[in-house]
Amino acid sequence: MASSAELSVAVVAGEVSGDLLAGRLLGGLRAQLPGARFHGIGGPNMARHGFVSDWPLERLTVRGLFEIIPRYRDIKGIQNQLREQLLAERPAVFIGADYPGFNLGLEMQLKAAGIPTVHYIGPQIWAWRGGRIKKIIKAVSHMLVIFPFEEEIYRRAGVPVTYVGHPLAEMIPLQPDEAAARRQLGLPEDANVVTLMPGSRMGELKHNVAAFVGAAKLLRQRDHSLRFVAPMAGEKQRQYFLELVAQAGLRDVEIMLTDGQSHTAIAAADAVLVASGTASLEVALFKKPMVIAYKMMRASWEIMRHMGYQPWIGLPNILAREFLVPELLQNAASPEALAEAMWRQLSDVPGRLRLVQRFTDMHHSLLRDSAQESAAAVMQVIAASSTRL
Repeated sequence: MASSAELSVAVVAGEVSGDLLAGRLLGGLRAQLPGARFHGIGGPNMARHGFVSDWPLERLTVRGLFEIIPRYRDIKGIQNQLREQLLAERPAVFIGADYPGFNLGLEMQLKAAGIPTVHYIGPQIWAWRGGRIKKIIKAVSHMLVIFPFEEEIYRRAGVPVTYVGHPLAEMIPLQPDEAAARRQLGLPEDANVVTLMPGSRMGELKHNVAAFVGAAKLLRQRDHSLRFVAPMAGEKQRQYFLELVAQAGLRDVEIMLTDGQSHTAIAAADAVLVASGTASLEVALFKKPMVIAYKMMRASWEIMRHMGYQPWIGLPNILAREFLVPELLQNAASPEALAEAMWRQLSDVPGRLRLVQRFTDMHHSLLRDSAQESAAAVMQVIAASSTRL
């Protein structure tokens, strides 16, 4: 293998969650390749390890099937430019951090040209679009997966695979400190706290905020002592949240908005109303009761609701293989239904204790040194490629 100073490693993360995953991996990889050039497309977590983003992460971030249409030309142009750049550069490895719609197509072309490719994390072919395994076989030299059951799926398909654990399981303590989180937010330690997490993307906020805040209003009518907290991903999201609340006529609902601090807001909560996605897994790792809800553009929903293979969409329920917590989707996610489901989560003390144990077991199953495990797998791919040269 060439010295690390002569190597380049290309990485693409298209969303905040991918930046988190890739940041962990690059942290482990930097120790192995101290002089290597890390570049591609990524965010602040990756930048902490000397990564240089050739395009802003925000140029790729989009949600939904139809929402991508007006952005397609720009995103496709970036993909084409990056492909030509990497074919000329020939990095030691290309790592696609999630974002399969963009990365798998790029990986297929790079792998065909002899550039080894690693995909981190495995696309959820167990949930929908299982036919993508054919493309994955052509595109991916090595797959890194974050859920234990995924390893066998890719192994059966003939795709080299390593289970590396979920980075969130390392970041979140096994026994979160609720009292400390409340002190940090300036909340009384004996307060009744509900955290609202309608999403970090603008599209998620557009479709979820009115229902989430409407549910908060109904809950406050049941229990005037309830405190509501909503972490904001940035100033743009904060302003849009407030705009949507005003449009819905819900300005009278008192909600503490925090700048980031999503983990603190979850740790402080008695229960969480959360949009489906990685955030629901974070709530589970904090051992909190929750209601999972999600709304999206109607056209996207009509297509996607027929494409799933499983009865669950929330990661805690998928991992448990049962409805551990309620899921209310699209039209079912009305303020009234969300408030009723949240009230049951707040009131069911024995159920809350059972959830703590189930979520603790789930936490242990996902706990690995993901930075070291993923970096070791990438180093094996680089070594195998250099041996063949």
